[in-house]
Amino acid sequence: MDWDKLKSFHAAAEAGSLTAAGERLGISQSAVSRQIASLEEHLGVSLFQRHARGLVLTDAGHTLHRSTVDMATAAQGASAALRDQQDVAQGELIVTAPVAFGSTWLVPRLGEFVTQNPEMRVDLRLDDGESYDLLKLEAECAIRLWAADKADLIQRKLATVATNLYASPEYIKAHGMPRTPRDLDNHRIIAYGAIDSPITAMSFAERVGRDDAGPRKAALTVNNVPAMLRAVEAGLGIADLPDYMVSAVPRLVRVLEDFTGPSFDLYFIYPSDLKRSKRIGAFRDFLTGQVEAFRSSPLRQ
Repeated sequence: MDWDKLKSFHAAAEAGSLTAAGERLGISQSAVSRQIASLEEHLGVSLFQRHARGLVLTDAGHTLHRSTVDMATAAQGASAALRDQQDVAQGELIVTAPVAFGSTWLVPRLGEFVTQNPEMRVDLRLDDGESYDLLKLEAECAIRLWAADKADLIQRKLATVATNLYASPEYIKAHGMPRTPRDLDNHRIIAYGAIDSPITAMSFAERVGRDDAGPRKAALTVNNVPAMLRAVEAGLGIADLPDYMVSAVPRLVRVLEDFTGPSFDLYFIYPSDLKRSKRIGAFRDFLTGQVEAFRSSPLRQ
C-alpha cells in the first residue's frame, strides 16, 4: 500500500476531519480526500462514515488505524534515530510542558539553549494534561508536574514547585486581609478549572479550611495558570499560585502565610528508546543546569 495514502488516512483518523488532517500534513483538504478515496478503492472497503460533525471510522477503518498507529510510531522512531546518529545534536526536538511553567519559566531561557545548540530546533507544545503520548513519540520529551507511570519512560526529578495564596494590594485594601481560612468564605476565589488535570490541586483556595464542608464556590474559574496570575494582579480575588511565577510580580501579597499551598514535583521524562538521543541529552543537560542556577529562587521555597 502507498505510504502517502496511509499517512493521509492516519492523519484523518487522528484528527477526525479532512481539513485538520490536511493542516497536519501540510496539504489541501481535497488532496487528503483523494488519497483516502484511492486507498478505499484499492482496499475495496469504506474506511470512514462521513457526517456533518466529522469523520467516523468504520470497522475496517478501526482495523487499519490500529496498524497505522504502529507504523507512524515506527516511522517517527526511525527518523529520531537517524537524527541522533550525527556527531552533534541536531534537528527538531518536540517538547511538551505545563502551560505556566513552559510559558513563564522555560521560554525566556530557550534562547540560551538555541545558542548552545545552533543545529537544533525546538517544537514546544504547552499542555496541562497528557495530550501528547511520549511512547507514540507525539512528543519526544516532557516536563511534567507528576511522575511517569509507565515502565518504558525514563524520568529525572528537576525540582519541587511550591504554591501559596496571593492577592493584590488593591484587593486587600478593598476587601480586607483574611486572618483564618474560614475568612475566605467571604472573599472572591479564583480557581483552576480543568477537572482532568493534576494541576486541579491548585484550587487550594477553594478547599483550605473546608475539611468538613464542600469547596467554596469560585468567583472566577480559569484553566490557565498565567491567566490566574493576571486575574490576581487585576484585583479580581485570591488564588493559589506558583511562587516562582509570583516572584516576577513582587507587588502581590501572600495571604494566610501559616497555610502553605500544595507543591508539585517537576520531572523531565522521555521514552527509554531515546535514552541515547543526543538531542534529549542536550536538552536534559540544559534543563538541569538552568534549574541548578535557579535553586535559590522561589522555585523551591
